[in-house]
Amino acid sequence: MPNRGHIRIAIAGLGNCASALIQGIHYYTAERCRTDTTGLMAPEIGGYLPCDVDVVAAFDVDARKVGLDVSQAIFAKPNCTKVFERDVPESGVIVRMGQVLDGIAEHMTDYADHRTFVRSQARESTREDIVRELKRSGAEMLLNYMPVGSEQAARCYAECALEAGIAFINNMPVFIASDKSFAERFKARKLPIIGDDIKSQLGATITHRVLTDLCAKRGVKVLRTYQLNTGGNTDFLNMKDPGRLASKKTSKTEAVQSVAKQRLEDDDIHIGPSDYVPWQNDNKVCFLRIEGQLFGGVPMDLELRLSVEDSPNSAGVVIDMIRCCKLALLDGLGGALEAPSAYFCKHPPTQYPDDDAYEMIQAFIRSHTSKVRAVR
Repeated sequence: MPNRGHIRIAIAGLGNCASALIQGIHYYTAERCRTDTTGLMAPEIGGYLPCDVDVVAAFDVDARKVGLDVSQAIFAKPNCTKVFERDVPESGVIVRMGQVLDGIAEHMTDYADHRTFVRSQARESTREDIVRELKRSGAEMLLNYMPVGSEQAARCYAECALEAGIAFINNMPVFIASDKSFAERFKARKLPIIGDDIKSQLGATITHRVLTDLCAKRGVKVLRTYQLNTGGNTDFLNMKDPGRLASKKTSKTEAVQSVAKQRLEDDDIHIGPSDYVPWQNDNKVCFLRIEGQLFGGVPMDLELRLSVEDSPNSAGVVIDMIRCCKLALLDGLGGALEAPSAYFCKHPPTQYPDDDAYEMIQAFIRSHTSKVRAVR
């Protein structure tokens, strides 16, 4: 039975995204939420504030994080995201060694700088160990922050969530919520799942989708488009291995194709990571171009440069996903959550235009809030 007080979460992968999330949990105190909600898409959902989220279990495989309190691990190398909340108190939650599987790209240990991955020498946790820890901690949901291309590792943690009887939030481009067999298994256990691949607050994908949708609504024929991204965090370093990019490119490309008036030929659309630039750290720069035709077949082109701190850009979205997942738990919903997945993720089970997804998520929150308040 889900806890009706704070929301108890477990995290697999204490990288930059987890760091921004946990900083945000402590930054957006109840007092701050009463006076300044800058940056929050939804200050309150179902009576829950960002500060109502508690991290109760965490897993990683980097030697600089395993064995540390979560409050220390989120600031350990190779993390390099912006620190906007240094005052993160000790949690008493120690980062445990997870399972490696394909969670480490082979080239990651070859970079001789401060971002080099350092594999922990601690004994790897078995699946049974992870399930046992999830149950012991009282976690209600598990967040997947595995690196891009970690198909085996992501599916392993999804299996652990199923076995532990908790919900699953898949922030990465491994297709789990959008895999019918996985979704049906979560539904059978009455466990919610949200995914796949988080859509940042104001990132490259949502911006590209909005502009593509605008072209469709304004009668502009899109002929070709690209989206190139550079960054200096371990996510971009990991993606230097092209073999790990298949699902990422599919996720980002389909997110744009799904709102185009007509699907573009493969040669006319290119979306994906471009290069790793070490000095950018967690800053991500997107270069976006759309070429098309206006009235009378007259040509047009649009170019945009977007620069964002990558991990905080996703953290607010994750806080909303967590709170929506909590509402589903309290209401006994299982399987892939259609509205949250469509609004928060690049590759949901079903794609919807962003305006429709926004109305869906508002309806989802309204329909469950009264029930949740009745039992709190």
